[in-house]
Amino acid sequence: MTLSATEYARLEAKMQALKAAGVPFAMATVVRTVDATSAKPGGKALLDRQGTILMGWVGGGCARGAVGKAAREAIETGAPQLISLRPQELLETEGLTAGDMRDGVRFARNGCPSKGTMDVFVEPVLPLPDLVIFGTGLVAMALADLGGRLDFKVTLCGADGAEIDPALARHVPPGFEFAADGFVVVATQGQGDLAALRAAVTGDAAYVSFVGSRRKFASLVEKLQAEDASLAPHLARVHAPAGLDINAITPEEIALSVLAQITSLRRSRAVRGGDDA
Repeated sequence: MTLSATEYARLEAKMQALKAAGVPFAMATVVRTVDATSAKPGGKALLDRQGTILMGWVGGGCARGAVGKAAREAIETGAPQLISLRPQELLETEGLTAGDMRDGVRFARNGCPSKGTMDVFVEPVLPLPDLVIFGTGLVAMALADLGGRLDFKVTLCGADGAEIDPALARHVPPGFEFAADGFVVVATQGQGDLAALRAAVTGDAAYVSFVGSRRKFASLVEKLQAEDASLAPHLARVHAPAGLDINAITPEEIALSVLAQITSLRRSRAVRGGDDA
């Protein structure tokens, strides 16, 4: 069975609604079948982070468990999954057991009496990562511009959290409750440094960096720890100076170095299976 044009339109509408709401999900697509299977090539389904099918069809109960597991892993790691459901006899003939990975394909057992084979590609669709930038200067603007082109959801705000450019800032996180997997850059450069750094480290972002010299950052750390000693471990996690050392000089080069560091941490985290960098 494959989706009709009407059902596919409904599935597309559901996808857009999930994206607009910032809800992670996975798209499962049947790419190949051998012998008798209820789903056929082109069959599609949307699954949530628990592996529950929200809409669509990729087979009955014999396939749902394996597809659901693949969806959970895809959403957690950010990496697509290709699974091949095969009858036990075929797995044994090929020297495979359920759960084995070979050449990028994970194998699962199809226990249906029909004994068909079905290959399913499961692709995660994740919300854009948050990039919160404190500052109004040239580096902050360059970061916002480049961050948008690298598919970050950019929030540009001043030291007090006030939105300063509606075209760039989708929203200012209420109470500075940053996304746990988000990225925060303090690029205030003398305009509210202390307030911005305090807000950044008291949030829950996975990455915080400070655009400025080590000496300047050390001075701010001393002041903040004098205010609140409990901030010490949070301040120790700040990347300062921000970015990779590429001998950057111009605002655009500094923004490039910062986004390069963020991209490196973001991608390495995905490769390791979603662990914090």
